[in-house]
Amino acid sequence: MKELQIGANDAGQRLDRFLAKAVPLLPASLAQKYIRIKRIKCNGGRAERDTRLKAGDVLQLYINDEFFDKPREDNAFLTVASPKLNIVYEDEQVLLVDKRPGLAVHPHDGAEYGRTLIDHIKAYLYQKREWRPREENSFTPALCNRIDRNTGGIVIAAKTAEALRVLNQKIKDRELDKRYLAVVEGTPRPKEGSLRGYLFKDAKKNRVFVTDTPQTGAKSCQTNYRTLASAQGLSLVECELITGRTHQIRAQFAHAGHPLLGDGKYGKLDKRFDRNYQALYSYKLSFCFTTDAGVLEYLNGKTFQVGDVEFVQTYFPGFTMK
Repeated sequence: MKELQIGANDAGQRLDRFLAKAVPLLPASLAQKYIRIKRIKCNGGRAERDTRLKAGDVLQLYINDEFFDKPREDNAFLTVASPKLNIVYEDEQVLLVDKRPGLAVHPHDGAEYGRTLIDHIKAYLYQKREWRPREENSFTPALCNRIDRNTGGIVIAAKTAEALRVLNQKIKDRELDKRYLAVVEGTPRPKEGSLRGYLFKDAKKNRVFVTDTPQTGAKSCQTNYRTLASAQGLSLVECELITGRTHQIRAQFAHAGHPLLGDGKYGKLDKRFDRNYQALYSYKLSFCFTTDAGVLEYLNGKTFQVGDVEFVQTYFPGFTMK
């Protein structure tokens, strides 16, 4: 329990508005709840959210110590009162989440604290008491893969340090099979094949470029694809990531002359489907371990699939995935 004494400069404020300034990590909805259940008192008695504070009043705050820290990137999850996650699978080691398009996985340049996927995952595990940040010496739940803000689909989070270590190694060794669905302009030729090239990133422009020949600082990239359907100048393709470079699918298809529908960065915006983001979805994840996976061996051979029906029917109504 902590006590806060109201000084002359704080007098006259409503209790809820004072709390928003004095304890910025405490979500407004949680503060209202704590006032209601008497975990926040004024002068030892019940208070209301609209109680006007007077100089000399003493507030008793029966809330966790974490909320009294200064706001930082690593504690922004505390501001998430009601985590919103579409959970695909969960056990004591891992959490698979179907991320909606438009949601960033991590804060970008210090912005969006408390509004990213990792913030919601941390808040979810914190509120379940599966993760206690003040009791952990170093481990924090972490994402094992990333997808672009405007791409939807499966993201893997590790709930333990050992799971994080194993998954990072398996991803590096390409023992996970990740498949995407994309809608591209035109019809790829051949209908099934592999896009290969070299990709380098321009950090200032926040975009990547693909070339057919090696360049200084460029990394090789490969995306296998097969065309599932074509109609009205568009094609539905399934993509298999062989390498996992930034914006790889978007940049490689644009380089091949088939930019993704709605991709304003590497192609052009197309309003025919009322979408302001690229038509790309990370819809299938398979664990294909060829070496020992330790605590995650039970995942070997498992496949998780999301979003494909809705995605296909949005762009190619009537088509059925096989």
